[in-house]
Amino acid sequence: MSIREVVVHSLGDLIAQTTPPEPDPATGRRRSTGVYRGAADAAWPLLTSLDQLGGTGSPHTKSELEEHILRNFIRYSRPYFASPPINDWEVLVAAQHHGLPTRLLDWTYSPLVAAHFATVEARVTTDRAVWRLDWKAVHRRFQLPELALLIQDLEGILGGSRPFTPSALFTTREDRRPFACMLEPPSLDARIVAQSAAFTLCSDKRRPFDQFLEQHELGDALTKIVIPAAEAGRIRDQLDLVSVDERRLFPDLDGVAAHLRRYYS
Repeated sequence: MSIREVVVHSLGDLIAQTTPPEPDPATGRRRSTGVYRGAADAAWPLLTSLDQLGGTGSPHTKSELEEHILRNFIRYSRPYFASPPINDWEVLVAAQHHGLPTRLLDWTYSPLVAAHFATVEARVTTDRAVWRLDWKAVHRRFQLPELALLIQDLEGILGGSRPFTPSALFTTREDRRPFACMLEPPSLDARIVAQSAAFTLCSDKRRPFDQFLEQHELGDALTKIVIPAAEAGRIRDQLDLVSVDERRLFPDLDGVAAHLRRYYS
């Protein structure tokens, strides 16, 4: 099935689109089982920071540098960790969190946080998007547990007969069994907690994540919730009214400064 697309015109519409119509039988609550990602341009595919390293006009051109990038991050980052990373997966998560190009793709459990990242740039004149991913459907397709994986789980669940490290993933053959999974990062700092952050990890680094899912008959695991350009400012104001802003999502001096800079612009 293909990717579903819907249009919303207010924060209320977004909440309605991301609230399950039926309550969970176990809890009686209508809680979404998806994760969300905001995009400033609804036309963009789901590109990782590694995909975009060669520029969004020609993605994937520098994917072979992946291992070299992480090796150098490991080499230079050690003095800055408050406590030693438990393994190289934790280093990869920290690298992504601090802006290093990796194959991880950022998501959040909150559609409002995703809407913040979709609408925070006022100068963008395109339609925005909040992507929703049914990650449990992805796990079922690749025969993985219907649990968000921790970095401690990766080696046991995906490793098989040999140690499964980032370097092992980077150097695997193209004919390795494909997979995609949802990864819950450790709470390395307050931003990860405040943003309800999560990541997807995919075996394929040569195509956008949405194309990978469609290739594996998982297009219906994605929903693109489009915010028309004309409505982006209003939804941005509504997010500010419910305190979804830089000061709360980046609970440090950078967040305070970013919030005030946008407010007074």
